[in-house]
Amino acid sequence: MNDVIKQRLLVVDDEKKLRELLTTYLAKEGFEVSAVADGIEMDEYLADHEVDLVILDLTLPGEDGLSIGRRLHQHNRIPIIILSARSDEIDRIVGLEVGADDYLVKPFNPRELLARIRSILRRNHSENNISETPNNQRIIKFGPFSLNMNKHELTNNGDIVALTTGEFNMLSIFLDNIDRVLSRDRLLEITKGYDRDPLDRSVDICIGRLRKKIEVDPSNPVYLKTVWGSGYLFTARQT
Repeated sequence: MNDVIKQRLLVVDDEKKLRELLTTYLAKEGFEVSAVADGIEMDEYLADHEVDLVILDLTLPGEDGLSIGRRLHQHNRIPIIILSARSDEIDRIVGLEVGADDYLVKPFNPRELLARIRSILRRNHSENNISETPNNQRIIKFGPFSLNMNKHELTNNGDIVALTTGEFNMLSIFLDNIDRVLSRDRLLEITKGYDRDPLDRSVDICIGRLRKKIEVDPSNPVYLKTVWGSGYLFTARQT
């Protein structure tokens, strides 16, 4: 008897053929996959089911993918991969800014989507597969902030600061490399588990989002600084 628990994916796309293709392909790769056509069906599904990752089309009837992604970011911690027929850089940037963990332009190779799904889920698993007994809590503090690595939770003077999976991953990397300059390429190498696009701006976007959450003045950062020509440097005042 197979006791392996399959990771659960939800495809949200109004193209029936694509839903069927992804459902069939990803199921063959060992996932439990469901598919819905729009935001209403997604809400109904999520009301009764838990999922590990949402694959979300940008252009949907009714509520669009950006609005849905923003809602999921605000109320859930479900990782999101956005799919879009539009290759405009501004769409990619906005998609990542609303909380998506990755962005893929249609048409795409299903194997590339699979690689990105596995990369995101692998990071989530390694972060969440940590003992949460009180004696094993790992909490890193800087200024008024505390990052609980076990609970995947950032607080500011006790108030929870919502983080996407990508933001949590990025902050964790910096806190493990305090006062060490990390180049953009190195950050891409750490955060991406697939062949990287040299024009990928996800690192810069994620850092911009983090600054808005941890800096009093994001344009003049105290913690997460840019080292021009070299990369980024995190300097934390430990308390």
